[in-house]
Amino acid sequence: MQWMPIIARVSGSAAAAIACAVAPAMAQPRTEAGIYSCTDSQGRRITADRPIAACLDREQRVYGPSGVERARVGPTLTEVEREALAAQRRQQQLAEQRAREEERRLRALVYRYPDKAAHDTERAAAIAQIDDLAALAQRRVADLRTERRKLDAEMEFYAKDPARAPAALRRQVAQNDDAMAEQARYLAAQEQEKRRIHQRFDAELAQLRALWTTPP
Repeated sequence: MQWMPIIARVSGSAAAAIACAVAPAMAQPRTEAGIYSCTDSQGRRITADRPIAACLDREQRVYGPSGVERARVGPTLTEVEREALAAQRRQQQLAEQRAREEERRLRALVYRYPDKAAHDTERAAAIAQIDDLAALAQRRVADLRTERRKLDAEMEFYAKDPARAPAALRRQVAQNDDAMAEQARYLAAQEQEKRRIHQRFDAELAQLRALWTTPP
């Protein structure tokens, strides 16, 4: 019934121990009918006509045909085995949760972009914002270059000995250099952001192509 899937998901010594605990119960013939009942780790009430794999780590009650409790079967796993099984279940729950979240994300994606035109429009808008910011930076660079030409013209008087230039003039030259370097870094960052945006939209488009062709 549910034995082997549970055992297969627990690796190493824990799997072997669980198999050893389960195998005798499966191998021994039942001398009388009984209904096993338990509440698993997720709070689900389970009944079966044999020991329940999902409740190997907890007590199971055995009822007769009349519904009268006949016996109670204690946990068949050691503490180490129960911990291993609990860890495996936690991992399975996390994987299921991630799968549900991914399914919700894909549904939201296809709802937001029902076709390629909608996706292309938003990509273009995102890139246009970056281009607008880059254009502002380029205008700032042009202003700085104009300012630098004026500063260089003043520095020509001290070409033979730049150290004789007024401190204020030398400070302006240094500030201009720093501002130019800052704008260069900013423009490089905007180019990197543009590449990141294209990569994101490319990845989305690959997923959307499959979603658009999948029947709802």
